[in-house]
Amino acid sequence: MFDYETLKIIWWCFVAVLLIGFALMDGFDFGVGMLLPIIGKSDVERRIMLNSIGPTWEGNQTWFIAAGGALFAAWPLAYAAAFSGFYVALMLLLFSLFFRPVGFDYRSKIADTRWRSTWDWLLFIGGFVPPLIFGVAIGNLLLGVPFFYDGDMRLAYEGGLIELLNPFGLLAGVLSLAMLCMHGAAFLITKTEGALAQRARSSLIIAASVTVVCFAIGGVLIAKQVEGFRIVSMPDTNSAFMPVAKTVSRATGAWLDNYTHWSWLWCVPASAFIAAMASVFLTIRGHAVGAFLASGVVVTAIILTAGLSIFPFVMPSSINPNSSLTAWDVVASHKSLGIMFWVVVIFLPIIVMYTAWIYRIMRGKVNEQHIADHQHSAY
Repeated sequence: MFDYETLKIIWWCFVAVLLIGFALMDGFDFGVGMLLPIIGKSDVERRIMLNSIGPTWEGNQTWFIAAGGALFAAWPLAYAAAFSGFYVALMLLLFSLFFRPVGFDYRSKIADTRWRSTWDWLLFIGGFVPPLIFGVAIGNLLLGVPFFYDGDMRLAYEGGLIELLNPFGLLAGVLSLAMLCMHGAAFLITKTEGALAQRARSSLIIAASVTVVCFAIGGVLIAKQVEGFRIVSMPDTNSAFMPVAKTVSRATGAWLDNYTHWSWLWCVPASAFIAAMASVFLTIRGHAVGAFLASGVVVTAIILTAGLSIFPFVMPSSINPNSSLTAWDVVASHKSLGIMFWVVVIFLPIIVMYTAWIYRIMRGKVNEQHIADHQHSAY
């Protein structure tokens, strides 16, 4: 069995993999939802868009459930703090997600323009709100969350929904929206044809451009303006200790400490810029699959950049930095991490193989003829 410190690092990596998997697999579903009432100019085109993700979107939700379960099991303190501090935002997230299963199942059941248009916009909300909330949440993690532990180790949160909507948090939200809109447009290019695919290409170029600009602005703010966190002292990382047992300081540019210590990490944010430009180039040249893979690299690199910047912090505290939660003190017991390690090692490859098999079975483009042939069974 691994020692406690090693398991803490392994579980940080596991959580990162699950979150990236969720962003990659469910991210283009969100992107298609955002683009549905915008580039779908007719009912048939919108049905094509829905059926491009219809057979697989529920399976993609597996990554969301797995990521949530991993947070609950491996990082219980972070789970408790997040659901206490971001309660209203998370409820908005969940209610917006409700529109997706209902919208997919009922949108095309009635041949009424107002009915279908209403569900199109509700599906838009289901694709727009989650990426916005996730992005705003990540932005606020970089700023620090207003919570602390009192003398009895009771968690107290002193913020609200309005405080989350600060300029940097909103910038991160726009970045998340643009990034997943780009990913969704790239997926549509691989699954559609004709005028709809051409509009998806234009959307990808615009979304990729916004992604690059927002990512660059965010990087400058992190380096020049945003106060990061760094650990000054703490107990042995191979032991179990309470979050308040460490000493944490704040300083502008502290989120770049890891990049200073390991200069090769700069390859991660650099790959985001390169892949975004490659996605645009491949889209213009008509290489749909290449553009989709490049957009996936952008999503992965941006999420990894955020994770590597704040490591080992999981949820920094803006009120009392010493109460910040890190990968060293947020975790479950040594035994629990060891048991769940084998659970992940066994079941994660099964999820990956099953997902790959489903996409192989469902490969191919969706067109008007497909909708006509499945008029009563297609979404």
